[in-house]
Amino acid sequence: MSETMKKPRIRFKGFTEAWEQRKLGELGSLKNGMNFSKEAMGVGFPFVNLQNIFGNNVIDVSDLGKAMASESQLKDYNLLEGDALFVRSSVKLEGVGEAAIVPHNLENTTYSGFIIRFRDEYGLDNDFKRFVFGIESVRNQIMAQATNSANKNISQSVLENLDLAIPSKSEQQKIGAYFNNLDHLITLHQRKYDKLLNIKKSMLEKMFPKNGNDVPEIRFKGFTDAWEQRKLDNVFDCTIPNNTLSRAELSYDEGTVLNVHYGDVLVKYGSVLDVQRDEIPHIPQSCREDFRGALLQEGDVIIADTAEDETTGKACEIGNLQGSSIVSGLHTMVCRPRQQMALGFLGYYLNSNAYHHQLLPLMQGIKVLSLSRSNIQKTSVSYPAAVEEQQLIASYFSQLDNLITLHQRKLEKLKNIKKSMLEKMFV
Repeated sequence: MSETMKKPRIRFKGFTEAWEQRKLGELGSLKNGMNFSKEAMGVGFPFVNLQNIFGNNVIDVSDLGKAMASESQLKDYNLLEGDALFVRSSVKLEGVGEAAIVPHNLENTTYSGFIIRFRDEYGLDNDFKRFVFGIESVRNQIMAQATNSANKNISQSVLENLDLAIPSKSEQQKIGAYFNNLDHLITLHQRKYDKLLNIKKSMLEKMFPKNGNDVPEIRFKGFTDAWEQRKLDNVFDCTIPNNTLSRAELSYDEGTVLNVHYGDVLVKYGSVLDVQRDEIPHIPQSCREDFRGALLQEGDVIIADTAEDETTGKACEIGNLQGSSIVSGLHTMVCRPRQQMALGFLGYYLNSNAYHHQLLPLMQGIKVLSLSRSNIQKTSVSYPAAVEEQQLIASYFSQLDNLITLHQRKLEKLKNIKKSMLEKMFV
């Protein structure tokens, strides 16, 4: 490796020297874990298994299993702060060689035979170790040498010969601290994002009537009247035809008529599909048909009648047309309200369990689930007669969705920053 290649593209101020090239085996010792019998599992002492490593770069010590071990085994297979545990055997290639660091000395704790322990004798910074084993150059070495049997496997010799580029201890500490702080920010935004999703899920349960009730558990102040309960066919006109072009026949580059495919519905279900902002394909000029009677209006609801799971039956509303022409595409069903409804209300209601539970017994198929138009039309819908109450409900969930999207974007941005800096701050 050239002298230039031994230096990362981005460094902290004051560091200029080349990084040192070392084999992992030169930096410490490796040891395979214990193979436990069935009888030894579930009782005894804590032990680290693959599930405590996957997706983590620090061992999750809050959920360790148990297994019997002798006094000598507890000594031979012990775990100390800074030990790196590598996945030796994984069903999927991307899982083999994943590594996580032991956060502190784990008393009377062992590790599975599907794991290889690396004990650092060189003095690497623990936070630096958390990230260096996950960079692309290291992962590529591991996956290129994984053997293939029933599972994907690596050996101690593969790990011993891993090429690592190591900076000075002070530079390691700065790099480790930087990525540690970045991971902390990612975790905070992930928690906020998950919390908002849980709030939305809970409020979808409580703000729409369920179990045959005619009022919801939670509603806005000033509204006390029972909700209307009607057959879906009485509330909607479901005769609007749809376009049958496949996704492959659509285009993002040409055409004046937009086509909402069932995949678009499954991405945007539970909210308003914003025609001016959301990416929707066009029907190419070469595939033009007579769309009279098929063009959609704001407030129309599109239901995905086919999907690979129970997202079948999910719906979204059309909003923000601003002169655009749009039709409903393959594997969708259009429901046009027969009376004025607040924009957004129906999209949220039709995706709540209060309504969706009616669809589950009507779905047909095994790998791909589908709903017939006639079955959807047999279902019942509930809604408040006051459009003002509908609007308050729609606005509440719309604001919640905006917050969810905001935190999702921040989370994605932080993850992209981490990915980029892992490429640029390591050799």
